[in-house]
Amino acid sequence: MMPLPEAFRQIPIAHRALHDKVDGRPENSRAAIQAAINAGYGIEIDLQMSSDGQAMVFHDYDLSRLTGEKGKVQQLSAAELGCVILSGSDEGVPGFAEILDLVAGQVPLLVELKDQHGKMGETDGVLEQAVARDLAGYDGPVALMSFNPHPVARLAELLPEVPRGLVTSGYRMVDEPHLSAKTRRHLRDIPDYDRCKASFISHQWSDLARSRVAELKSAGATVLCWTVKSAKDEAKAREIADNVTFEKYLAQHPD
Repeated sequence: MMPLPEAFRQIPIAHRALHDKVDGRPENSRAAIQAAINAGYGIEIDLQMSSDGQAMVFHDYDLSRLTGEKGKVQQLSAAELGCVILSGSDEGVPGFAEILDLVAGQVPLLVELKDQHGKMGETDGVLEQAVARDLAGYDGPVALMSFNPHPVARLAELLPEVPRGLVTSGYRMVDEPHLSAKTRRHLRDIPDYDRCKASFISHQWSDLARSRVAELKSAGATVLCWTVKSAKDEAKAREIADNVTFEKYLAQHPD
């Protein structure tokens, strides 16, 4: 188990970077990432995979919501995705390697690998390998996580020196209708924490009172949470969580 650097406990983390589409800063964009750096916030980003096996900084599986284009991210090459403009900006979809160069260790970087399986099953490892390639030689506070425990376990082998965690939640059917009841029950209990050699969870903030969260925290796990959207909710989340991932307001920096 690689412990999470203290910076991830101290500096609030901007969800999908410090995005504000009205201000020309879409989710996971270079502009949103630079804004978070300028404001001294940590940054959470998402990774999807291109058709040619490159890690791309993008949340959705489909292009439509964030770009207005049709099609799946995995159907386009990294070069083609770089030419797909994020709505509300003049930017294309950035690659992970480029964003690592931009952040350059200035603030903590929390990286979520999106589930490439679709049902939280085993993956082919291509995205994990791309992440390992891009992170080679990166000098700065970085941590990796996923809802799917299989890539996290694989990352323990590929990047044992990089802290790993699980993104977790209450797994209600209304939130995860694509998952079977059996899978939801399994993941809800966070049984893969030790197998993944994880050192933290990032848990759904409204579900932080779950007994399993308290159990992991008492055993030494760092508890982050997602996604807080007001100062009032942040105060409540911090009754349990060590730090927050936030959006739609500016989280308070520690004194």
